[in-house]
Amino acid sequence: MPAVLALLSSLLWGSADFVGGLLTRRLPAYSVVAASQAAGLVATTLVALATGAYRDDTGWIPWAILAGASGSLGLVAFYAALATGTMGVVSPIAALGAAVPVVAGIAAGEQPSTLALVGMVVALAGAVAASGPELAGATGARPVVLAVVAGAMFGLAMLSIARGAEHSTLMTLWGMRATSVSGFLVAALAVRTTGGLVVRDLAPLGAVGLGDAGANLMFALASTQGLVSVTAVLGSLYPVVTVLLARLVLHERLLRVQQAGVAAALVGVALLSLG
Repeated sequence: MPAVLALLSSLLWGSADFVGGLLTRRLPAYSVVAASQAAGLVATTLVALATGAYRDDTGWIPWAILAGASGSLGLVAFYAALATGTMGVVSPIAALGAAVPVVAGIAAGEQPSTLALVGMVVALAGAVAASGPELAGATGARPVVLAVVAGAMFGLAMLSIARGAEHSTLMTLWGMRATSVSGFLVAALAVRTTGGLVVRDLAPLGAVGLGDAGANLMFALASTQGLVSVTAVLGSLYPVVTVLLARLVLHERLLRVQQAGVAAALVGVALLSLG
């Protein structure tokens, strides 16, 4: 069950990234992130009130704040890197952020089986390859640095979600979004801009926000039922979903390395399931 939930989180994250990437072609990255996070905040608030989750143990608070800050910074850095660099350079670097919760989980005493460890390496390598890494060709230092920051922040956010979910899954997600939305609101007031959003942008931005919130929920539940080191890898296969959507919807041609990456990711998932 944890594996299924983690894979569902990848499906939702990959789908949200695909739609978010399309939106950033005509909207500033911070506007897409801020508005989608606000939609997620509304949704989690309603659910928290309906279920009474706000009465849960408050140990989730510091982890939620850390997850919200790191996740938002990671998304802005990622979109900014894509805007100034190439997908084939930026995405593989960001995908390596899964190493953060993997290392943290093993350092905390988790002991995945040998087969699971092999599956983790194969799946993560597949996710990187599916991003279409460009081993040749020049790119500036800025997008590379931004991609490294994005990957590290994504990994830290995943780890924080997992730790906060030990106290309250739903409130960790609510606090994560409350933190990110507050930060973006302060930034918007400081620069006095609405980010160029119009009414027709609300539906797709809402879809991105709900998809991201759903992915966070699936990953949080998975991390409470299985090893964080394993669920983090399965939850980080979202690049595979994004490139497949680009192929199906935009008819983008997959490079051979991307085809191999998708195949490797599937093999890695199979090994993790067996392990």
